[in-house]
Amino acid sequence: MEKLILAVLVALVMVSQIDAKTFTRCELVQALRRQGFDEAKLRDWVCLVENESRGRTDIVGKPNKNGSRDYGLFQINDKYWCSNTSKAGKDCNITCSQLLTDDITVASKCAKKVYKRHNFMAWYGWRNHCQNKPLPDISKC
Repeated sequence: MEKLILAVLVALVMVSQIDAKTFTRCELVQALRRQGFDEAKLRDWVCLVENESRGRTDIVGKPNKNGSRDYGLFQINDKYWCSNTSKAGKDCNITCSQLLTDDITVASKCAKKVYKRHNFMAWYGWRNHCQNKPLPDISKC
């Protein structure tokens, strides 16, 4: 319990020191292109981000049923993908605080790793709001 409280306090301090960005749709499209996301899946990624984090880089989700949390633009879960301590770890070998910056390079690399293993099915925001539904129009971006 002590470790959990300490981890939460460390996370809160780290989050309070981070510069956050809220992407407009076209800013997000351009950023994802710069990060090398597949153009054919770009509308899915935009839909995912808009439904998971509303385009914000500083979002830390409420605790999930299993006690884990989701971090950043892509809402990447700390159970498997990032360490919520000050030491990098888990499958993306990063700290969760690295997912909360306005530079989305680390978050993008980790999101691609999640996608490679689980496709978009890893994200409930995509499943519930994007799968088999009209995707965002990015034609003017």
